[in-house]
Amino acid sequence: MCRIIMAETCGEMMVAGTDHVSANSMCKCCNGKVVDQDQDQIQNEENSNQLSAAKPPRNISTMRHCSSTAWLSESESDIGIVCLKPAAVENSGFQPVYRSGSYSEKGPKQYMEDEYICIDDLHGHLGSDSDLPSPGAFYGVFDGHGGVDAASFVRENMLKYIVEDSHFPSSTKRAVKSAYMKADHALADAKSLDRTSGTTALAALMLGRTMLIANAGDSRAVLGKRGRAIELSKDHKPNCTSERLRIEKLGGVIYDGYLNGQLSVARALGDWHIKGTKGSICPLSCEPELEELVLTEEDEFVVLGCDGLWDVMSSQCAVTMVRKDLMLSNDPDKCSKALVKEALQRNSCDNLTVVVICFSPDPPPKIEIPKSHKRRSISAEGLDHLKGVLNGL
Repeated sequence: MCRIIMAETCGEMMVAGTDHVSANSMCKCCNGKVVDQDQDQIQNEENSNQLSAAKPPRNISTMRHCSSTAWLSESESDIGIVCLKPAAVENSGFQPVYRSGSYSEKGPKQYMEDEYICIDDLHGHLGSDSDLPSPGAFYGVFDGHGGVDAASFVRENMLKYIVEDSHFPSSTKRAVKSAYMKADHALADAKSLDRTSGTTALAALMLGRTMLIANAGDSRAVLGKRGRAIELSKDHKPNCTSERLRIEKLGGVIYDGYLNGQLSVARALGDWHIKGTKGSICPLSCEPELEELVLTEEDEFVVLGCDGLWDVMSSQCAVTMVRKDLMLSNDPDKCSKALVKEALQRNSCDNLTVVVICFSPDPPPKIEIPKSHKRRSISAEGLDHLKGVLNGL
């Protein structure tokens, strides 16, 4: 997969061999496919619109809170546009070892609406009889709104809906899409749950070396690949051009960044006060977008985070921070906490939840940046010209 992102250094140099290009010479690529100039302009419009998207008020009845000293990063700066090309699948026999850490805080909000799940050993969780590729793992971040009911329900049931689907594990993508639909319909049928409650759903399913990312909403998954940030999901905001066109085609409207003037996300599970009855056409979709890749030795970790993190931090900055912290402590829990604390320092106004998933028991290796041995000089003619310019000042 190939994504174009703005990179932030956070005090650490970029990986050797990463090319920085100007906006005029930007590589036009998206999801590994070449796109034309019109699509490139649409992408720019999406980025601009997403910056202005607002968030609706939320009220619920549960609270969780953690407090600790804040982690302060070094100053960061935009260093250009980076085009990340997907590496060829290696046949080196790389076998991932999944381990994870997580951290969550309610931030300045009155209540906590986020939920998350971390299962490092899927075989142990499901039982030894499960016929799945090894190793296996499952992770998810669920950002609730209008109450915690939907986020809690999806956290408890999403994996069950996936593994019980008739297409699992032979057709994992189909099973995951079906599981999102089942969870959404179950929220409509559950009498004990608040019908106005909804949630985004970002999930990562690992089976052997294959990782499948499923996303519905504005949470985000970012891969750390030898220090480079590769976005594996798209933020589903109503102002995003592709989502806006889909919404308007289905009869929906967008007011000041809100779907039908009510919701700041274009895809979510639940929210049946907006969707109406099951089977009716509604611009609020529960269908996830999927991204599947085979992990290689260069893939080091994945960061799953709710929008409270990405509202104040770029994908590249998060990857740089996590990699630096893993090299020091090799503790994904500390990395997750550091990201949350840094987001609070940057005045994030939302709940904050971060899950860091590592693919190796060892810390990331130090990246050696080769020194250039080229000698640069100026000709005598050029030197005379420079003297003339300086004398004329």
